[in-house]
Amino acid sequence: MTSQEVALQVIQQAICALAGWADCTLPDGCQLSTEHPAVTKAKELLSWHDDTQISYLNLLFDSVKFPDSSKDRDFETHYCPAVAIDSSDDSYPSIPYPLTAHPNLEAYKTIVKPELKNIREEDWQNLSLLTLILEKYGSCLSFGEPDIALIDMVRSTAAVASALVDDPEAQDISLIAGDLSGIQKFIYTIASDGALKSLRARSFYLELVTEEIVQQLLEELNLPRTNIIYAGGGNLYVLASNDTSKVKAALDTIRKRFNKWLKNTFQGKLFLAIDYLPVPTTALKNYEFAEIWTEVTKNLAKQKLRKFEGDIHDFIQPKPSHEPCRVCHRDDLQSLKSLNRREPDSSRACWMCRTMFELGDELFDVKAIVRSKRSNIKGGVGRIYLPNYYYYFFPECEGALEVAKNDETVLLVNDWSLKKYHKNNAVPLLLGNYAQRSEEKEKYQKKAGFLRANEMAQKAEGIARVGYLRMDVDRLGRIFAEGLGKNQTLPRLAGLSRQMSYFFKVYLNSLAENRKENLLAARNSVKILDNAKCLTEDDRPNLLFIYAGGDDLFVSGAWNEIVEFAFDVYQCFRAYTGKNPDITLSGGISIDGAKFPLYQAAKTSGEAEEAAKGNGRDSLGLFGGKFKWDEWFGIQENMTVIDEEIRNYLSPEVKPELWGIFPIVEQLKNLDINHSHSFIRNLLLTAELQENMLKKIQDRSEEQQREIRYYLHLPKIVYTLARLPSQVRNNDNFSPVRTSLKNPHNAPYFRAIATWLELLNR
Repeated sequence: MTSQEVALQVIQQAICALAGWADCTLPDGCQLSTEHPAVTKAKELLSWHDDTQISYLNLLFDSVKFPDSSKDRDFETHYCPAVAIDSSDDSYPSIPYPLTAHPNLEAYKTIVKPELKNIREEDWQNLSLLTLILEKYGSCLSFGEPDIALIDMVRSTAAVASALVDDPEAQDISLIAGDLSGIQKFIYTIASDGALKSLRARSFYLELVTEEIVQQLLEELNLPRTNIIYAGGGNLYVLASNDTSKVKAALDTIRKRFNKWLKNTFQGKLFLAIDYLPVPTTALKNYEFAEIWTEVTKNLAKQKLRKFEGDIHDFIQPKPSHEPCRVCHRDDLQSLKSLNRREPDSSRACWMCRTMFELGDELFDVKAIVRSKRSNIKGGVGRIYLPNYYYYFFPECEGALEVAKNDETVLLVNDWSLKKYHKNNAVPLLLGNYAQRSEEKEKYQKKAGFLRANEMAQKAEGIARVGYLRMDVDRLGRIFAEGLGKNQTLPRLAGLSRQMSYFFKVYLNSLAENRKENLLAARNSVKILDNAKCLTEDDRPNLLFIYAGGDDLFVSGAWNEIVEFAFDVYQCFRAYTGKNPDITLSGGISIDGAKFPLYQAAKTSGEAEEAAKGNGRDSLGLFGGKFKWDEWFGIQENMTVIDEEIRNYLSPEVKPELWGIFPIVEQLKNLDINHSHSFIRNLLLTAELQENMLKKIQDRSEEQQREIRYYLHLPKIVYTLARLPSQVRNNDNFSPVRTSLKNPHNAPYFRAIATWLELLNR
C-alpha cells in the first residue's frame, strides 16, 4: 500500500466516525478496507482508539501560557462555535468567535448530515475532497482530547501513517523544515508606477514558490498533502519517513534545484534553507516534539548564514553592467522593455518586473490556478514559470477544472464549495487577498484593476493621504516552542498553526469585506466582543491587501480606514484567541501622500511596527507615538499597562473620566470644533513644547523629567480651553474632555490626539 492509500484510509475512517457521530448512514460503496499496520501504529501513537469520541471543542488558544508569564489570566473556558467554514462566490467565511458556553451540537448535526449523504461512491477514493469535508465540518469539533480538533488529529494521524508506511515499527520519523529567506528584500525594494499591484503580485508569487517547493518535495518523497504540517509565507514543515538516505537525497535535490534557479533568477536575493531532524515516535504526543520543531528551525538559520557558499566564485566574478531596471534596480540584464507594454513611454523594466506588473493586473479576478508541465494551456489569463512547472491563472474554477489533466493540480483560491473538488486533483489555496476594485479603468484595459494610491487618498476622510499598515503576532516562536507546556503534541501544534493561519488567510478577508457582520453587529451578540470600540460605524472598503498570511500582514488604503482597520484587526484577533494575554499583536502605520514611494512607505510602517515591538509589544506605532493598545483604546481598567513607577508617581492625582487617545478623539470628533483649528494647533504646540523640553533636560533627574512630561502642559491647556467658543465650552459633552485634557494621566497622548484630529479636519 502506498503512502497516499494509507493517508486515504485514515481519512475514510474519520469520515465514518463523523457520520456515526451525526447519526448518518453513508452511501453504499463507502466501505473501509482492512487497516494497514502503519495506520494502526499511527493511531496508537496519537491516542486514537476505537472508543475515541467526537464532541465540542475547547479553544486551543486558552491553553497557551508562557512559563514566565506574570499577566493576569481569565480562566473562563472558551469553546469553538459549531459552525462550518463556508463561503459563497461573493463572500468570505465569517470569523467564528469563541463562546463561553457549549455549542449546540445537535443543531450542528443537521448541517453535517446532508453533506455526508452527498458523498458518491467515486468520491470515496478522493483524498482531497474527503480531507476538505473534514476540514470544513471538523475544524470546530474535538476528537479525543477536548482541545484537539478532529481535522488536526486526523491529518496528523494520516501524516504519521504515511511516514510509517514502509516500516510501521520504526522508532522515529523525519520532520522537514524549510525557509525561503530574503522575502522582505524581494517584495519591498521596488519603486515604480503601479507599485501597489506589483508588490501584491510579488507576495502572491512567493506563495506559489512556497507551494511549488512543497509539491516537489512531496513528489520526491512520494507523500500525500496530508503530510504538510504548515506551508505559507516562505515557511514549510512536512513529516516524512525515517529513511535517512531517501530524505537527505530529496532535500539535496530540492535545495540544489531551487537555489540554482533562485540565484540565476533573482541574483541570490532569495535563498531556500531546508533541513530535517529525526523525531522519536514517542515524542509525537509530548513536549519533545516542540523542542525538535524549534531545533530544526534553528538549524535553518545556520544554513542562511552560509547561503550559496558553493557559488561564491560566481558572485565575485566581474559581470557587465547595463542600464538598471527602473523598478528593482538590477543591472545585469540587457532586455529592458516598457513596464506597461500598452504604454511605450512607461518605465523600462526587466522581465521579472514586467511579469509581476502584468500578473498584478490579473490577480483581482483569479479564482483558480493550474499547475502543469505543459508550456501552453488555453483559457487562462496569464502564466508564470517555476522550476519544471508552469502556473496558469483562470478567472473561473470551471474553466481550470475542465482543461486540467488528471496528473495536473488545480489550486482553487479561497473556495470551500465541495462540489468543485470532485476531481482528485483539485486542492484549496488559502490567501489573504481582499482588494477593492478601482473605479477608473486604465487605457486598453478590459476591466478596472485594483484600487490605486491616488484613489485611496481621494476617498480618505479629511486630508488626502494613503495609510500603510504592518502587523504581526508577538513572540510567535515562543508560542510554538513553549506556549503549550507539556501538551505541545503534534496535533496541537498543527492546530495552532492552522488556526493562526486561518485568521490571516481566511478571516481577515471577511473582516475587510464585511465590517458590520464581523465586528459592528457582532458586538451585540458575541460576549467576547462586547467592549469593542469603533470611531465610526461606517464600512471601510477602500483597502488593498499587499500581503496577509501566516502571522502578519501589510495592507494599504485610505488613511482613516487603515487606522480603523488596524483597531478592528487587533480587537477581532484578541477575541478570536480568547483574549489570551500571552497572544498579542503589534503594528505600525505610516501615512503618506499618494506619490510617496511604496518601498519607503513599507520601510516607515515597518519602523513604526518595530518601535511598537520595542515598547514591550502589544502596541501600535502611529502619529509619531508608540503606545500600548489599551492606551489607544483608553480602557480605564487596564491602566496598569503604564509603568508601575509612573503609576505610583501619578497616584495622588484623580483618574480622568476619559483616559487615553481614542475616547478623547471620539468625543471631540462628535463636537463642533471644526471651525476652531487653533484648538488642535495648540494641542500640537503643547506636545512639541513637552518634547523639546525633555530633550533639553535629558541629563536631569527622573523627577524633573516627569514634572515636565506630566505637568508642563497645564497652563497651555487651560489657556487653550478658555479660548474655545462658549457653545463648545458650555456643551455638556465637552465637560469630561475639558477635565480629562487637564489631567496629567493624559499628558503623553497630546500629539497623537491632535494629529488624529488634524488629519480628520483638514
